[in-house]
Order: sequence, then structure tokens, then C-alpha cells
Amino acid sequence: MPEDEPSTDRKSPVGKPVIRGDPNFTGQHADEAVEFNPDDPASLELAAETVRRFSENTAGADDNVYMLRGAAACAALVRGEGSYKAAAERAGGEATVSFIRKWSRVHDLPRSIRIHVAKGEIAPTAAKHIARVAGEARLLLAWAALDHDLTVRQIRSVASNVNDGASIEDALASEGYQLGRLTVTIDVDAYCKLRRRAALDATDPSTVVTDALETTLDDGP
Repeated sequence: MPEDEPSTDRKSPVGKPVIRGDPNFTGQHADEAVEFNPDDPASLELAAETVRRFSENTAGADDNVYMLRGAAACAALVRGEGSYKAAAERAGGEATVSFIRKWSRVHDLPRSIRIHVAKGEIAPTAAKHIARVAGEARLLLAWAALDHDLTVRQIRSVASNVNDGASIEDALASEGYQLGRLTVTIDVDAYCKLRRRAALDATDPSTVVTDALETTLDDGP
């Protein structure tokens, strides 16, 4: 992936509580977040136990940190065992290959999306469908979900349409939403400058904002 393109996959090590251990996002202290090391036998056993319990009781769906912990355990177990099938066999219980695959994908989402999951702004069940989409469309679906307050059903529908070959723009349009449309509030001074610049350049505020953002924003994790 070129350096100037946004990351669409996880960059931090599998099982490491980068988001779960950050109190800015979860309210937890770093030492309360469980880390799953796929190269450590004891940690891998803890991951297997966690996956088994997670598969048998997802009643904590409203607890985003709980769901992210389960996703981390799934991903670490897959890495440690070498395959989804082996991971499911090691976990036992109701942990199927499909279950482990879905939640491992959530753990593999880029940090910029996982932050919104941890903060409760994207439901873990919605994140499972966002994770089904590859490439930039994955990011765009996540941002559209935030901008338009999409339901889990709508996110699932858009993800399915994209995987069937539709563009992310067309898939969102089929649900009645426009990609890239959002409402922002800026202070009066910035608003005045924005309107003045748009008038002098014989363009519209959206173009001025887009040009300014493309010049100043860099890709993050």
C-alpha cells in the first residue's frame, strides 16, 4: 500500500490492547486490559478459554470493551494455532470457524475504526459487517455509518452490496445516503474566512474545505 494511502488493516500486534488499554477510549486503566500473546502458551490458553466463554455468552453486546476483548482472543488464537479450524477446535464449546473468523476480522480493523467501536459509536455487531469489506471501502463504510447513524441492518446491506461488486457510493445510495456528506460546526471567524475565500475563488465552501484538508491532513494508524 502506498505510504500516502490510509491504512485499512490493523498495524499493531495481534492481541495487544492498544485501544482496550487506553482510558481515553474505554475508561479502563492499561493494567486492567488483557493482552493475548499468540506466542506465549499460557496466554494462548487464556485466549482459548476467553473465546470459548465469548462464544457461549455474547450477552454483553452492549459492553464494547468486552466484545473487543473477545475479538482479540479470537485473533490471537487463530495466529497461535495457525488456522480458523484449529482455533475453533482448541476453543471448543460453541466457538465455530465462522464465529472466530468474524470476530478476528473486527480485531484486525484499523485503529481509527476500533476507536469508535470502543467508544460505543459503532456497535460491535456493526463492526463485524464493516470488517467484511476490504480496502478503502471499509473505511468509507465506517465513516458513513457515523455520519448518517446507519443501523446494523443498513451496514450489513451496504457491505453485502459492495462484496457483490457495487461501488461504496452506489451501495450507500441504495440506502438513501450520499458518501462524503456530513454536517460540521466551526467558529464564526473560521466560517467568515471560509465564505470569503469561496467567494473570491469563485467556488463553493465544500471545495475550499476539501482542498484545505487534502493539504493538511496526514494518514494516521
